[in-house]
Amino acid sequence: MINLTTLLGQSCKPTTTGISHDDLAACLKSLPAWLQEGQKISRSFAFRNYYETLAFVNAIAYVIHAQDHHPELLVTYNKCVVRFDTHTVNDGKGGLSINDFICAAKVDAIFTQAHDGAGN
Repeated sequence: MINLTTLLGQSCKPTTTGISHDDLAACLKSLPAWLQEGQKISRSFAFRNYYETLAFVNAIAYVIHAQDHHPELLVTYNKCVVRFDTHTVNDGKGGLSINDFICAAKVDAIFTQAHDGAGN
C-alpha cells in the first residue's frame, strides 16, 4: 500500500516503468497538495520573501540531487513552483513514475519542517 510514510522511506531508482492507475490514485491521495497536470505533478510553495524562497530551493536541491531525480523549478520573489515527471517512462515519451511521488513527498517534508521551524 502506498502512503506518505512509504513514499518518504523510499529512494528513487532508474525506471522505464510508468506508475499504474491504482498507484497514481494512492499517491495523489497521500500528497493532496500536489496536482496532476497531464503527465506531470506540480505544487506551488509560497514564502515571505526571496531569501526564504531561495533557501527552500537550496534545501530541496540537496535532496533532489541525492535522489538523482530533478524537477522543473519556477522561482519568483516569494513563490516556487515544483513540477516532476519522469522522462524515461512510456517508451521515452515521459510521464509519471513512483520516483516523482517519492521526491514530492521529500519536498513536502522539507517545506513542512522549514515552515514549522520558522514558527509560521
